[in-house]
Amino acid sequence: MNTIDEMKLETQFPVIITDEQGIISYVNDCFTSVFGWNLDEIMGEHLEIVIPYSFHDAHRLSFSRFIMTGKSKILNHPLLLKAVTKDGLEIESEHTIMAEKQGDNWFFAATIRPL
Repeated sequence: MNTIDEMKLETQFPVIITDEQGIISYVNDCFTSVFGWNLDEIMGEHLEIVIPYSFHDAHRLSFSRFIMTGKSKILNHPLLLKAVTKDGLEIESEHTIMAEKQGDNWFFAATIRPL
């Protein structure tokens, strides 16, 4: 079992998984409970839906740099960030982001622990 699949087993914290374009392909039940979206509303949306607007440019730059180089300073350790709920509320949270290449494509998974 790969790391991304193992993240799907997490039940204690919200989990979100995207492809290399940032399109959301998975969220767990804890994510929908904490952030307020149901699956139909969040699946297929761009990850920026849960990133505060003021961080969109920095996120795009970092995301594209990683896709081009495969290198990152933010992966695999806790980061204090904010995440956006369906209602637009920005909540302080601890994010642990992982990346995994499957074939020719990157996938990203994160646990988002509200603080």
